[in-house]
Amino acid sequence: MTAPGRRSSTFTRLLRHGFTDPSAAERLLDSPELAGVRDDPVLLEALGATADPDLALHGLVRLLEAQPGPATARRELLDTLIAAKPLRDRLLGVLGASSALADHLARHPRDWETLVTYEPRDLHPGVEEFERGLAEADDPVSLRVAYRRCLLSIAARDVCGTTGLAETAAELADLATATLRAALALARADAPEDAARCRLAVIAMGKCGGHELNYVSDVDVIFVGEAVEGADEGKALRSATKLASHMMRICSETTVEGSIWPVDANLRPEGRNGPLVRTLASHLAYYQRWAKTWEFQALLKARPVAGDLALGEEYVAALEPLVWQVAERENFVADVQKMRRRVVENIPVAEVDRELKLGPGGLRDVEFAVQLLQLVHGRADVSLRSGTTLDALHALAAGGYVGRADAIQLDEAYRFLRSLEHRIQLYRLRRTHLVPEDEADLRRIGRSLGLRSDPGADLIREWKRHTGVVRRLHEKLFYRPLLDAVAQLAPGEARLSAEAARERLIALGYADPAAALRHLEALASGVTRKAAIQRTLLPVLLGWFADSAEPDAGLLNFRKVSDALGKTPWYLRLLRDEGAAAENLARVLSAGRLAPDLLMRAPEAVALLGDGDGGGGGLRPRPRAHLEQEILAAVGRAENAEQGVRAARGVRRRELFRTAATDIVGSYGTETQPVETDQGALVDRIGGAISDLTAATLAGTLRAAVRETWGDELPTHFAVIGMGRFGGHELGYGSDADVLFVHEPRDGVSDREATDAANKVVSEMRRLLQIPSADPPLLIDADLRPEGKSGPMVRTLKSYEAYYRRWSLIWESQALLRAEPVAGDEELGRRFMELVDPLRYPAEGLGDEAVREIRRLKARMESERLPRGADPKLHTKLGSGGLSDVEWTVQLIQLRHGWVEPGLRTTRTREALAAARAAELLSGEDAETLDEAWILATRVRNAVMLVRGRAGDTFPSDPRELAAVGRYLGYSPGHVGDMLDAYRRTARRARAVVEELFYGAAGER
Repeated sequence: MTAPGRRSSTFTRLLRHGFTDPSAAERLLDSPELAGVRDDPVLLEALGATADPDLALHGLVRLLEAQPGPATARRELLDTLIAAKPLRDRLLGVLGASSALADHLARHPRDWETLVTYEPRDLHPGVEEFERGLAEADDPVSLRVAYRRCLLSIAARDVCGTTGLAETAAELADLATATLRAALALARADAPEDAARCRLAVIAMGKCGGHELNYVSDVDVIFVGEAVEGADEGKALRSATKLASHMMRICSETTVEGSIWPVDANLRPEGRNGPLVRTLASHLAYYQRWAKTWEFQALLKARPVAGDLALGEEYVAALEPLVWQVAERENFVADVQKMRRRVVENIPVAEVDRELKLGPGGLRDVEFAVQLLQLVHGRADVSLRSGTTLDALHALAAGGYVGRADAIQLDEAYRFLRSLEHRIQLYRLRRTHLVPEDEADLRRIGRSLGLRSDPGADLIREWKRHTGVVRRLHEKLFYRPLLDAVAQLAPGEARLSAEAARERLIALGYADPAAALRHLEALASGVTRKAAIQRTLLPVLLGWFADSAEPDAGLLNFRKVSDALGKTPWYLRLLRDEGAAAENLARVLSAGRLAPDLLMRAPEAVALLGDGDGGGGGLRPRPRAHLEQEILAAVGRAENAEQGVRAARGVRRRELFRTAATDIVGSYGTETQPVETDQGALVDRIGGAISDLTAATLAGTLRAAVRETWGDELPTHFAVIGMGRFGGHELGYGSDADVLFVHEPRDGVSDREATDAANKVVSEMRRLLQIPSADPPLLIDADLRPEGKSGPMVRTLKSYEAYYRRWSLIWESQALLRAEPVAGDEELGRRFMELVDPLRYPAEGLGDEAVREIRRLKARMESERLPRGADPKLHTKLGSGGLSDVEWTVQLIQLRHGWVEPGLRTTRTREALAAARAAELLSGEDAETLDEAWILATRVRNAVMLVRGRAGDTFPSDPRELAAVGRYLGYSPGHVGDMLDAYRRTARRARAVVEELFYGAAGER
């Protein structure tokens, strides 16, 4: 029994040496296996130097207990352990870092002897030495044992610091190579006839191919097979497939000794659906015709490792030229970046913050960035063609393709993250990339990486620091050297050559790389504070521009805005300091012509793109009352009508820009604002904002026209009634303002005087709004008035009443469904609505003849108004399943049932459709089909206007404009065909509903 004083002293000593459970440690030290060395300071010092002294001591006792034969075997191990520091450090280092290897030593207690020798040739063994270590394995189980024995020596050198990260990863890859060769030899021995019939090459891919393997990882391979001379090719391929499958099972199957690792052949052509083994010709044909960008990216690491190495070298030589041509593909960079985003999106939400490999700032970010640069510049520079990430990174830095400082930071971060990954996997030899949450695990891993003061907390801090560096740098890595190519560099710094910069810009999607470089030089050269801030901003902005369909336009527009605002104190500060502003600006400037054109006319509107905490209100559309108040105040301050309307049009331009920016950011998404998932809500918000803005502008223009001639009061009450999409709060960017004008003479004013005044004010409003200006015009269209273009522009309320009572046609009742007062005398507007309500919501609904007349009108419009040459399946307004189809169907329901269903009494299409669904006037499925088609057609029209800067009802024919429309609608580069197919499909379903609901089951015309 231990005396109390001695026990206290022992406890203190054990705690000082890093033991966390001194009671258990003391019991183990008192065990008979450690007799004679219990108090040896050498042993305690060595245990205290391990990652987990408790684990190391427990493993040592187990190993001693497992020694075969008499006690002399245990004594031999203990004596050697105490006398030989190399063995002591290696053995205890492994036992303190890996419970799995401690288990192996307990099962195979003499394997500790492999750690005794310490000759120079053991420091970095190659494939041949590992093959010798596996040579005696004559079955799958003995191969697993021999593999673990070799792994033990690699881990020992690793945890002792004899080898660094790169050397350890290379040794693991060499051991994998030797193991694949041994497994294939066993498979061939089991099936000599199959082996004699074929040539089989094993091509390592992924980290094994790149000579940078983990402790526990799938070993990615591709198989190439050929018939030996005189053999039937079909039989030879079947034999090769049997051998490959058997080799995979030998490595992957689990026994009491565990498995070696899974062999994964899913990187082969067609993946799991493709044949396991192909001939070289079949491989080549697939890559020439069908392979996707990521498959060429994977081939960067292809390396023959087992089987027929000559055939493997033929495979690499045949495919290598294709690998270095992939950067010439359209949308190459976008495809690679999309693949990276997809990987992140597939991480379970609960794991993303702990994901060391695939998460943001993880290992894959470094690897993807390096591979992207290799593929772009490796065509011309063969020094970049390495499958090893760190070697490739060093070559990129040496060639000026990556900044040296960035490369150093990435190298440091990558080594730390890979070392952390190794230590996590080494513990149980399990495939995982999740940073553990358990404090004991964090403490052990932290100590193994040399963090001793507060290992767990220090480990998390270092991990977060390195992932932060990777996140910051990997986004800029592709773009920053473009600035160095046009800037003054410090002596000794390498820069991108003009040709390399051109290659990179082309890969990013820039059509005119020479012009892009000129813009970069103009923006970033010099020693001014402005240039310094631009050099900080541009690497990120270039990435956002490249994510659009028009990167050239984005960069050019940014230069124009910067030239206009560069001397203002707030502009660059806004972009640098407000998280959303820079990305919002990049999205807006590269999304098409409309928003940049609006911004160029008043660049100070860029302030709206900030976080929205200032007086500008950010990107939130402003309420109509606020807009009207601002415009009326500006008109009131103006010296004359033209000046007042010029101010009103300036407000309209600014607010159109705000609305367009809201639309673009909601459709593209940014880091701070995800893509708007409810596209219907976005469409309603945009249509409502433009309609409110138009109403406020008309109100201001009316006020200006009246003040110019009559002062404060017009001789007649006057109101403007919104019609069509204006009245329905559904205006697009290029829409005219459909209106009716109504007036009623004031007391004591003759009808003639009142009518003359009303006509004069309408003429003046139209003139003021069309005066040539830098601001977009607002066209007033009154063609929906009684008698159309032949009728008077303005009528009194009594005249409207007389006309509608005697002459009104059914199409006019339909048009009045969208009528809503928008400006002028509110009381007169209300009375006008009371007048037309019985027309648009007729008592007892429509008669059969009226329904037939509406159907005839619609059929005639379809046949006569569709522009010549337009594709009726893609025309968003008049085409099959387009806006007209949906709106006429909804309006027919309103005319027939609005008198009895209050919810249908709305000017808004989607509200009326929802009310009809709630009243069970159509099925939920039909309502969703029509709603989806209407939203999509509206978004396409908005996108066309945003992209082209002019209105259009069909998809653009220009490929870049079409791609920009696709990007707005959420389609990645190269997928405009999918966009058009989706539109046709949506419109086709909507048309089927229209045929049923509007024309009737018999398809009446």
